[in-house]
Amino acid sequence: MNMLTNTAAFAAKRFDRLRTCMKDAVGVRLRTNTSAKLAFLAFSLVTVGGSPLAQTAISDDVIRIGVLTDFSGPFSETNGLGSLRATQLAVEDFGSTVLGKKIEIIYFDHKNKTELASTKAREWFDREGVDMIVDIQNSSVALAVAKIAAEKKKIAIVVGAGSSRISNEDCTPYSIQYAYNTAALANVAARAVVTQGGKSWFFITVDYAFGHALEQDAAKVVKSLGGEVKGAVRHPLNASDFSSFVLQAKASKAEIVGLADSGVDFSNALKSTKEFGLSPEQKVVGLLVTINDVHGLGLEQAQGLTVADGWYWDMNEETRAFSHRYFQKMKRMPSNMNAAIYSSTLHYLRAVKEAQSDKADDVMPIMKKTPVNDVYAKNGVIRSDGAMVHDMFLLEVKKPSESKYPWDYYKVKATVKAEDAFQSLANSKCPLVAK
Repeated sequence: MNMLTNTAAFAAKRFDRLRTCMKDAVGVRLRTNTSAKLAFLAFSLVTVGGSPLAQTAISDDVIRIGVLTDFSGPFSETNGLGSLRATQLAVEDFGSTVLGKKIEIIYFDHKNKTELASTKAREWFDREGVDMIVDIQNSSVALAVAKIAAEKKKIAIVVGAGSSRISNEDCTPYSIQYAYNTAALANVAARAVVTQGGKSWFFITVDYAFGHALEQDAAKVVKSLGGEVKGAVRHPLNASDFSSFVLQAKASKAEIVGLADSGVDFSNALKSTKEFGLSPEQKVVGLLVTINDVHGLGLEQAQGLTVADGWYWDMNEETRAFSHRYFQKMKRMPSNMNAAIYSSTLHYLRAVKEAQSDKADDVMPIMKKTPVNDVYAKNGVIRSDGAMVHDMFLLEVKKPSESKYPWDYYKVKATVKAEDAFQSLANSKCPLVAK
């Protein structure tokens, strides 16, 4: 009864304001008779309480998305400007507004510095009205930003960072790990290599959260299949000289030299393995290789590499159509991460529209209950641990003679179903997972 009384009072005030505005604007006096007020009140009782004309809960009348990534360092080719362009493309395809409200994109180069990224994330959430941060390349950065997002009850969609901790022991109710994680990469790439006979491994690992997790997850797979880890060596992020690391790998006599790094580090490490000549019995496996890496190296150097990835631009007509649109903006084909940023932004905006709110507690349940069906994934699911699980692919880099056109770099060797690629919830350490 109180709700009805309050609604009626609100409607009466709306009527009086409308009458005043019309008088001021066009010099017409609305007749304030009882029947007019009753008619307006009846209309308001229908529209205020949940009809298509109901008020939406969009803070400051703007949906604001922050792209936080590496624009100038070792991941600028795989992410960087490509992350921003993918986000812009998603917003354009959505229609540039949601619920009649403007969608705004801002961006920042975190320079792979956790403190710098954390400061910017707090500033965005506290003072600039950012509703969602996307990409968050670099696992150390992503772990820190995800904690801040949880503290502020805002959404963090991690695309570029791969440490399995993000959706495992360090999961939060407000973070999503959208494209891949180190456990999935290990389950696809390391498992394939071991089952084909590569039993003994030595790791060259980048020395921060991502590299540690990738080495740990790959070693776990190797040992579970009866393989042996002969050793590992760690190098700094954005290293330039890999000679000593490669010589240690060579001396180990391991059958497989696993490169547990990415971006420029992976490319430089691979070049060094060619320069310093591993023995013919030793094979190099890149545990995170992007199409940008292959393009930069060239097929002559990259041919034969085994690659685990979540998406490839040349899979089908739908992926090709999207990729050619992206190419028009960037003059290169999108990587797995670029496509995932596009998809995750669209998924977020659709959830905001359905929730009629940009409040994270309204939006996240919708994102988790709604399957991801778009150019990036089919029947993808955001689980309770925050991992968006989807099919992964085992790829092999083509020989130069096998490539028929620009960016024709991969052969699809196998499709690995989501449930086989990603860690099962039964083995999860995420406190959000019901046991």
